[in-house]
Amino acid sequence: MLQFPLRLTAYLAMARFAPKAALSRRACPIQFVDAAEILHHDSSHPVSHERIRVINSGRSPVVWIGGSEPLHHAGISHLVRAITQTGHFVFLETDGTLLRRRIHEFQPVPRLFLTVRLEPGVQRDVSEHLGPGAFELAVEGMRAARHSGFLICVHARIHAETELVAMAGLIQYSHSADVDGIVVTAANGASNSPDVGAEAVRQKASEVRKLIGSVWWESFSCMVGPALNSQRSAARNVGGSGVHRSQESHANEEGVRIA
Repeated sequence: MLQFPLRLTAYLAMARFAPKAALSRRACPIQFVDAAEILHHDSSHPVSHERIRVINSGRSPVVWIGGSEPLHHAGISHLVRAITQTGHFVFLETDGTLLRRRIHEFQPVPRLFLTVRLEPGVQRDVSEHLGPGAFELAVEGMRAARHSGFLICVHARIHAETELVAMAGLIQYSHSADVDGIVVTAANGASNSPDVGAEAVRQKASEVRKLIGSVWWESFSCMVGPALNSQRSAARNVGGSGVHRSQESHANEEGVRIA
């Protein structure tokens, strides 16, 4: 059964009546974090003091960890724990293929949503010779997480070629899997793009959101897409020199172990 956090319900209600104040830059509801920009590959405790302070000092109630596959990084569980301990909600986005293998590293707290990307129309039949595919591995990870007491959210991204019938099937499947939340967003920057093709994708995403069955998750989805796309674009616009300086900074920072 879909359930939406009470604290976020209050925030969404405020945003509905005062959208400009709630969605201003200083009070953006969602802070996007690219795991690859923060986590060091060569350490199981890769989070720097400074980066953690920056994330946790943000006023956004939600921290969305995504970008390149977060579960590829050894220290992701320490990063998640450090953020949830400060009262933020964390949506850890993953393709789910490594979820079952790494689920034991996380703690099932009410502020953490393991957010699994699922694509509509993916073949779900497991071949005896090829073994389980990405969809099956993701489903196994979701099942293991559910049995361990974690909150599960499905993230469905809408593309120009996405068929509404296929998305309806995916949402129906998500309900049958007893997930706690469903987020539907327009993919590839369409949430913020002014061109005609992007508008068609946004319209399609709006139609799909109506199938979620929860006004709160529908409203939250409307916030997620623009927030993630705008912050990803801002990160790309920093340029190569900014990335280089960031890498140098990381190399000189002392890693912090989160208990």
